[in-house]
Formats: sequence, structure tokens, C-alpha cells
Amino acid sequence: MSVPAFIDITEEDQASELRAYLKSKGAEISEENSEGGLHVDLAQIIEACDVCLKDDDKDVESVMNSIVSLLLILETEKQEALIESLCEKLVKFREGERPSLRMQLLSNLFHGMDENTPVRHTVYCSLIKVAATCNAIAFIPTDLDQVRKWITDWNLDTEKKHTLLRLVYDALVDCKKSEAAAKVMVELLGSYTEDNASQARVDAHRCIVRALKDPNTYLFDHLLALKPVRFLEGELIHDLLTIFVSAKLAAYLKFYQSNKDFIESLGLSHEQNMAKMRLLTFMGMAVEMKEISFDTMQQELQIGAEDVEAFVIDAVRTKMVYCKIDQTQRKVVVSHSTHRTFGKQQWQQLNDTLCSWKQNLATVKSSLQTLSPTA
Repeated sequence: MSVPAFIDITEEDQASELRAYLKSKGAEISEENSEGGLHVDLAQIIEACDVCLKDDDKDVESVMNSIVSLLLILETEKQEALIESLCEKLVKFREGERPSLRMQLLSNLFHGMDENTPVRHTVYCSLIKVAATCNAIAFIPTDLDQVRKWITDWNLDTEKKHTLLRLVYDALVDCKKSEAAAKVMVELLGSYTEDNASQARVDAHRCIVRALKDPNTYLFDHLLALKPVRFLEGELIHDLLTIFVSAKLAAYLKFYQSNKDFIESLGLSHEQNMAKMRLLTFMGMAVEMKEISFDTMQQELQIGAEDVEAFVIDAVRTKMVYCKIDQTQRKVVVSHSTHRTFGKQQWQQLNDTLCSWKQNLATVKSSLQTLSPTA
């Protein structure tokens, strides 16, 4: 693929015209082409292209498309440094100004390159950086399956892969796309091995805090399986995560009494933590009991009798628990609750349920065949 420049002249003449244009805008560049060849011309043109970024959007795009069209005909080994230089210009030029234009220019370059070209990774990272400055990440493809494919297509090494995922994560967080950000962070942490898990200490810490802080995240057991998170065992952050995974409200309150400063240092709200732990505790109770008395709820959740109804309504809104209130008998009747953890015991329960369904269906089929041999 290439970027259309619609110039019916030789590459040398095109470079010469770009030089003349930039010089007319005040750039310190010779109008004469370099004897070193097209890649040297482009290096000097890119170095001087700042001056044209002040022009009208259409004029800038025309000039940049011309530069990109020349870049794309170079040998691959000569492209990389020049593309990196151009991307750096577009990312850093008057940061915060004309982001839509800079995104358009980078997008033209990104889509003009062959899909498997490794340096496309640099352009994509630049797009993410610019988009993050203007809350425009929605216009950049960040679907995790697509990002995984690009990582494979571009044959990125471990360091570049981690840098890319971290960049996408930060951009999604800045744009308040917490659910998508969480998936990317789990992908990042899941890519570490036992040998390099210690290097992801900061990422693992951020992942835990972000998950605990997110008002729409209630399930955390998958984080415990990640190697970088396991590396934090024995530290307060890991102890806190374990409480949110499977413990009750009382356990959190005991932890908080001993570690108030630590909770505050994480930027977590004690009141929000309390609200989330009440829901998590209720979810655990609802898995074990299909009927829960108001008295039990008041004791386990540490709420007043007048707060039970409002709490249940809020819990149902999360769709983590389905239940109804029986005011006459002062109890809550549970129809379904999401498991906070899903391990061997839960898999066995699921297997037993499916086997029971299978047996019941076989009984129904047998009954139908008895009534009608052709059934």
C-alpha cells in the first residue's frame, strides 16, 4: 500500500520541490538535493519539516503525504530511522496543539505501510501517544485481539511488546476506558515468565490498585494467578488483594485498622472499599445460602435495619446477585449469585449441574418416546 501524492515527477524532483517549499517557509535547508541519495534528502527534509506544521491543515497534509510517499519507496533498512524521526516530530511538535492534524498525518503513514512492516510499531505507538493527549483513543484501534495480531506480525521482542501494551493501557486509563484497560494490563502481566516476573513489580502493583479502585470491578481471583502478582506475596498489597478475592468485610476492617496509612498511600477510598467489600461479602453469603435473614445481613455487613433494602437494591443493580426481599419474613431470597472465585470446587459443581441436566433431558426424551414411538 502507498500514500497517494498525485505528483507525476521523479523522486529527485519531488525531493527538490519539498526542499524549495520548506526553504520558502523559513527552514534552514538547501534547495539542492544531497549527493548522498534520496534517504539523505529525506533525513534533511524531515529535520526541517517543523515549519510547515504551522500551515493550514490541507497544505500540511499534502506536504506530509509527499514526504511519506518518498519514505515508502526506500529500502526497508533505510526507512526505520527516518520514520522514527518523523514520528518523533509529530508527537512532540507543540504538544497539545493540533492533535487531530497530527493524528491524521500519523494515520496516513500507518495505513500507507505494509501491514507486516516492523517499524509500523513505532507509528502505532506515536498514534497512541497523540490520541491520549486529546481523549481520542476511541479513534485508534485498541482491540486486544488486533493488538495481539500486530505484535505477532511485527515480530516484536519482549521489551517492545511490554512497552506497547503499557502504552495502550495508560492511554485507555487516561480516557477512562477502565474495562478495556484492565484487559490490556492482564495481557501484559500474563506475558511475563518466572524468570522476569520481578521486572513487572510496578505494573503488578498498578494493576491491583486500579482493579480495587474501579467501581465496576468485583472479581479479582484471576489476578492471583499472574506471575508478577504472585511475586508480591508477603507484601501488604498482596494481602489486601487476597482479602478482596475471598475474605469478608470483617477481615478488611481488621486490615484497615492496622494499615490506614498504606490504604491512603494507594489513593484508595476507605468508604469505597467498605461498599465494595459489603457487596463481595453478600455475594459470598448468597452462594452459600438461598435465604438470608435481615439479622444476618446486618451483622455480616455491619449495616442498620433501615439500610438493608437500599443495599439489596444496589446489589441487584450490579448484576452480581439476583434476589428479592421478603419484608414479611424479614429475609432476602436469592435466585443466583456470581462466585467470587472459580476453582476446582466450582468446576465440580458445574459438572454436577450439567450431568443432572443431561440426565433430566434423557428422562424427558424417554417419556416422550413412550408416549409417541416416533418422537
